[in-house]
Amino acid sequence: MTYINKPTLHHPTLQKNKVGYTRRDYEGRISTLCAGCGHDSISAAIVQACWEMDVVPHRVAKLSGIGCSSKTPDYFLGASHGFNTVHGRMPSVLTGANLANRDLLYLGVSGDGDSASIGLGQFANAMRRNVRMAYIVENNGVYGLTKGQFSATADRGSKSKKGVVNNDSPVDLVGLALQLGATYVARSFSGDKDQLVPLIKGAIGHGGAAFIDVISPCVTFNNHGGSTKSYDYVRQHNEAVSRIDFMPMHEEITTQYAPGELVEVQQHDGSYLRLRKLHEDYDPTNRYTALSYINEHQERGEVVTGLLYLDPLATDLHEALNTCPQPLNSLRESQLCPGEAALEKINAGLR
Repeated sequence: MTYINKPTLHHPTLQKNKVGYTRRDYEGRISTLCAGCGHDSISAAIVQACWEMDVVPHRVAKLSGIGCSSKTPDYFLGASHGFNTVHGRMPSVLTGANLANRDLLYLGVSGDGDSASIGLGQFANAMRRNVRMAYIVENNGVYGLTKGQFSATADRGSKSKKGVVNNDSPVDLVGLALQLGATYVARSFSGDKDQLVPLIKGAIGHGGAAFIDVISPCVTFNNHGGSTKSYDYVRQHNEAVSRIDFMPMHEEITTQYAPGELVEVQQHDGSYLRLRKLHEDYDPTNRYTALSYINEHQERGEVVTGLLYLDPLATDLHEALNTCPQPLNSLRESQLCPGEAALEKINAGLR
């Protein structure tokens, strides 16, 4: 049950990272999800990514909405800030928190129902405003909490566990994120930890809106023949565009590669993303090429994974609004109310 904490005792030989934490320190409560749920694999990937990046847990703010996916923040980073919002409203609450305190690392966790149905408008505006965050959608194509109805991301022609065929067109959140201006867009699979962990690390270190769509099979309602979100289907139809490594800014960057095989992109914080291209003609820095490539392979029934688009010169909402470097929640009254003379000067400029 979620109210049962994991044991707090740590074996003295557990390896610690550079800020003095073991991997166990990044875990949360015991998961109550179904055994084998892809969401638990995503939680494990987040734990691994934060531990490897030496993230101080209390510098993280994790926010979620409603659904199986939105329960998962309780299962990782137990010592961080957390807020469970109402259905579909996570992006706006995260935006407000981000504007108030820009010094935290923001992690938004959502699901295909939470982001692609009731929260679609919230998702769209967070992407186009380039709110700095790592936005992870745990995408299983069904409403698991209400017994397996199709969600908005279910592919047309896919079948439910009861044999019902979905006739609706799917909402492609990756395509929307690309069109709306997200500056880091990726897709992965909960069963591919080697790919997912570096993608999460890159998203956390990114300077703008980073979006990762993670196909996460629902073992209870959507892991059968006829489903396009099952473990077997994704493994058989996975088309990876790159292998990715993440190097923090304090690590030495060394490369050994033939021309055209590897691309290194430096992010705003000095970290590097090293992309080993599996397809020579794929350009991860071209938004429109990425969108075309995804659509082309989607027509073949292939699931394109990897880092699909990256803008190394990304900006965020604070730069667009020209806010001060100091977090707004730390400003004193003397800074917020500079006096009558300053106010008169501002009013004069508006006349």
